Amino acid sequence: MSLLDKYCSRTHFESYDDFYENFCIEVPRHFNFAFDVLDYYADNEPSRLALVWCDDRGGEEFIHFGELRERVNRTANLLKGLGIGKGDHVMLILKSRHEFWNCILALHKLGAVAVPATHMLMNKDISYRIKLGCIKACICYDNDNLLREVEEAQRVTGDILKLKISLTIKRDGWISYHEAMDASSPIFPTPPQEEWPANNDIMLLYFTSGTSGLPKMVQHNFVYPLAHILTAGYWQNVEEGGLHFTVAETGWMKAVWGKLYGQWLCGSAIFIYDHEYFNASNMMSKIAKYKVTSFCAPPTVYRFLIKEDFRKYDFSSVKYCVTAGEPMNQAVYNKFLELSGLQLHEAYGQSELVVTLANWPWMEPRSGSMGKPAPGYRIELHNDEDQEVRQGEEGEICIRVDEALPPGIFGGYHLDPEKTATVWHDGFYHTGDVAWKDADGFYWYVGRNDDVIKSSGYRIGPYEVESVLMRHPAILECAVTGMPDSRRGQIVKATIVLAKGYEPCDGLREEIQDFVKKQTASYKFPRVIVFVDSLPKTISGKIMRSEIQKQDEQKAKMS
Repeated sequence: MSLLDKYCSRTHFESYDDFYENFCIEVPRHFNFAFDVLDYYADNEPSRLALVWCDDRGGEEFIHFGELRERVNRTANLLKGLGIGKGDHVMLILKSRHEFWNCILALHKLGAVAVPATHMLMNKDISYRIKLGCIKACICYDNDNLLREVEEAQRVTGDILKLKISLTIKRDGWISYHEAMDASSPIFPTPPQEEWPANNDIMLLYFTSGTSGLPKMVQHNFVYPLAHILTAGYWQNVEEGGLHFTVAETGWMKAVWGKLYGQWLCGSAIFIYDHEYFNASNMMSKIAKYKVTSFCAPPTVYRFLIKEDFRKYDFSSVKYCVTAGEPMNQAVYNKFLELSGLQLHEAYGQSELVVTLANWPWMEPRSGSMGKPAPGYRIELHNDEDQEVRQGEEGEICIRVDEALPPGIFGGYHLDPEKTATVWHDGFYHTGDVAWKDADGFYWYVGRNDDVIKSSGYRIGPYEVESVLMRHPAILECAVTGMPDSRRGQIVKATIVLAKGYEPCDGLREEIQDFVKKQTASYKFPRVIVFVDSLPKTISGKIMRSEIQKQDEQKAKMS
């Protein structure tokens, strides 16, 4: 019996409707991904490939489940010996190092809480996370600057952080992970299930990207991995014995969406490319060399891939490609299809959820659409009065939670019941994202609730205008926001970073405005265009429209 068969009442479906109505995850009374999945493969198929890792300096590892369990067990014994146990919070800043998998699975075995974080954090970011997340230990990849940032954060936060562990660097106050792991036992006895963490105990804490305020802590429990059967098995469409590649650093939620839980549950190995700087040619070469079979990346990556000469790479192993994070530009979709022969299947989800809407395998994908709901997700679109809108009207994506919880939905914002109550009330989880639904049941993204522009009675989604602007050759990046206006309430403003070879001038500003007017409804064109050198972004690279809006609101108050 495959793990997919073990945890699903059915695995094969004739249509999307069949899938939506009949897919069901069988949740056991006790579930721990490390014992139930890692150890299952290590016991029954120790030579089965778990992950393939490589970097841009020639490093390479093919790690099988038998060997991986030994590494995980050594790590669990090491951490246990240092005093890490059930419920302790451990931050993992490991970039895309293969040791991340040793550490997160060891924490699952111990019943501790893994808190992955990006390597781009500065000491103030780390201090914030240590204090808010009560971080007891921090495990970091080898980087002197990062270690110094952690040391400075520890000086600020006092004795909250007890342990600092680096991979190999020997430094005062730090433990060398590899040296200590090698001295640890490869045997970690499986405790009786009654001693495992409860299914509803916290397993993961991820900090949100902080596009509209300080990052929040999203908490997920020990059965959360099972919900990613939806993500990997039916959106990413990974295959038994395949090799799946999701472009994501381990500090972001996308990593556990595409580099761990669902892929192994569905029988696929994981591919990890640890690179310092993104280079489309290098990525294409790795995909071809290691024969990746399914691929997931944000639209930005595809924008770079289509500029490559596909004839130089053997892309034939790749059978399925998906994308998420922002709506896909039609031109990029068409060009990628032309070059690769592969359609792109878009989807929608959040750190708080698993895949929620998607262009599923049974349907013809629609470029720019989030697709249709995942099984267990009963979705309504609500207006400002919290009433369901009609077909074709825009509304906030709200998920029913009053009868049964959707698979993989978060357990709230950790230690913040007030913030949780603002999004979880009246029988719904309110996502804060706005969309509309067409006559065929496909959903289309408009923008974050706070980002939607209300001008002269019109509601304008920033993504729609941005997607038009990005077709203009002069524009490298842009952010569309609502700017206060005494007559219209708000007017559309475009903050633009120009591509090389273009200089700001009134003539270019007018050209861009005319371009937008010809591409979409006239009321959506940006009445104000500002050229800048860079856009405000979070450490994850997401544009902070709220910062632009705050600056405009402050200027409006002063005028």
